[in-house]
Amino acid sequence: MKILVTGGAGFLGQAICRGLLAQGHMVISTQRRRSIDLDAMGVEQRLGDLADAAHVQRALEGVDAVFHNAAKAGHWGSEQSYIDANVTGTMNVLAACRAHGITRLVYTSTPSVAHNGRVPCEGGNEISMPYAPAFKAPYPRTKQIAEKAVLAANGSAVAGGGTLSTVALRPRLIWGPATPTCCRASSSAPAPDACASSPVAITAWTRPTSTTRPTRT
Repeated sequence: MKILVTGGAGFLGQAICRGLLAQGHMVISTQRRRSIDLDAMGVEQRLGDLADAAHVQRALEGVDAVFHNAAKAGHWGSEQSYIDANVTGTMNVLAACRAHGITRLVYTSTPSVAHNGRVPCEGGNEISMPYAPAFKAPYPRTKQIAEKAVLAANGSAVAGGGTLSTVALRPRLIWGPATPTCCRASSSAPAPDACASSPVAITAWTRPTSTTRPTRT
């Protein structure tokens, strides 16, 4: 398959690209700046901003599936910068999927969409934990909007008569090769050598559903 990864130059994005390449897929990444690491992997790079609808349409041309991983995280920046990256970017990806007949979309979300810091979440799952009603920060608020849009698009029609299947994943903490600082900083985390033997796993494709699945990688 020809698979596009948004934000493929980042830590998680590169792990996804490596896993997909190892499975024999043709991999494309779209991000704002060229990556020498992706060059070394042989990943095609289509540079641009996801908030630019025309760029996203070009980036997704000829693609069979999308891993939408790119986002603006953290606590710094204007409200609009989070909307542009996390909401507008996701809407543009969905529109391009429909326009190009792409039928598979995996979205990287966050558990923050269902937790506002006040409600205990122990023992919760994707069914029992409702969306948080309000946020004080733009990151979880915009990610929740984007996740809802991705899941609402599950089962929608795409060009050519196909149907779009979507899934949203909510990883809490991701670590592995190339994160030695994370490993050394935490007394409970594995040593750097353990990280080197524990890469982010990319499993074989299975048909997604509209259910969100909080995961821990």
